[in-house]
Amino acid sequence: MEKHDYFVIARAIHVLGVVLWIGGVAFVTTVLIPAVKQLASPEERLQLFEQLESKFSFQAKFVTLATGISGYVMLDIINGWDRYLHPQFWWMHLMTLVWALFTLVLFVLEPLFLHRWFHERAAQDSEKTFALVHKMHIFLLSLSLIAVAGAVAGSHGYTF
Repeated sequence: MEKHDYFVIARAIHVLGVVLWIGGVAFVTTVLIPAVKQLASPEERLQLFEQLESKFSFQAKFVTLATGISGYVMLDIINGWDRYLHPQFWWMHLMTLVWALFTLVLFVLEPLFLHRWFHERAAQDSEKTFALVHKMHIFLLSLSLIAVAGAVAGSHGYTF
């Protein structure tokens, strides 16, 4: 296979990873959290959210890794590392930031303390905790969608 073939495969993996990852974040943000917040019992909220979110956690970790690896492969193939030095590639900076934030949360912060913190805080004040988690998800989803839009336009030559 030629370099171009590897690039095409890496791009396909990258796009599929982004679709599954950010699509999942969009579902959690716009459907799951609002639905869970409507449950009357704080115990039911916490139990349902943790049950469903834990199922998504493996998918999120897998596709986040696949997205990061495929992005690295694409940059390496085209020797595009210097793009980080140019402001017209702002979308690459944002894409990398979004990836780094999610990777940090999924692989470091959540296992170390976020899961326990969320569980304890939700047990004390479910409404405020879910409102805070929802706001954080809205922020991350917004950043993610800006990165996706910028990446699609930027990778096809549009400069802002």
